[in-house]
Amino acid sequence: MLERISRRERLDLIIAWVAISLAFGIIFIKDAGRVDLITALIFIGVSLVTVGIGFVAHEMAHKFTAMKYGYWAEFRKDNTMLLVAVALAALVGVVFAAPGATVIYDTGRFGGGGISRTQNGKISAAGPITNLLLCIPFAGLLLYGGISSSLSGNLASLIGMIGLQVNAMIAAFNMLPVSVLDGRKVLAWNAGVFAVLIIAAFGILLLSFYTHLS
Repeated sequence: MLERISRRERLDLIIAWVAISLAFGIIFIKDAGRVDLITALIFIGVSLVTVGIGFVAHEMAHKFTAMKYGYWAEFRKDNTMLLVAVALAALVGVVFAAPGATVIYDTGRFGGGGISRTQNGKISAAGPITNLLLCIPFAGLLLYGGISSSLSGNLASLIGMIGLQVNAMIAAFNMLPVSVLDGRKVLAWNAGVFAVLIIAAFGILLLSFYTHLS
């Protein structure tokens, strides 16, 4: 599997992963209020793990689903959007998670002719579906550690809460039916699948914030 990830793609994934993790980490630190250096580093570390899993799994789901249909696909970072993401997190307290995109190339393996609407929809849906599935183990970890996202609880609940929120955020953001986001392509393919995914993503996201506040 690793041989299908080029050296450039690995580098792009690592840079985007670190930048988006930093953006999310800043948000969680701001949300926690005034914290000491050790606590801040813990939030950054947990963000690196949870965002790394959610972000990389999302992009790899796009990549390998595209390759299943005979296309070549590689993630390409967007330096401008990465800077915007970190700046917005630091200045406004909002994460705009658009670190780049998985670019699909027609290899002509199945005769060429371009990607179909159905293929494009399924490739696009693979990312948010992966994030929604990842919400399950993080929710389990949260329940295991006790419903508390604070360090006064325990590390398991912190990782569970942040992992749940991050994956729900990634799924919900990408399911918006605008611009080049996944939601627009899923909607063009199948309105029913789009409805299920966007409702599930925003439902889990709202539930995670309710749990966080309760």
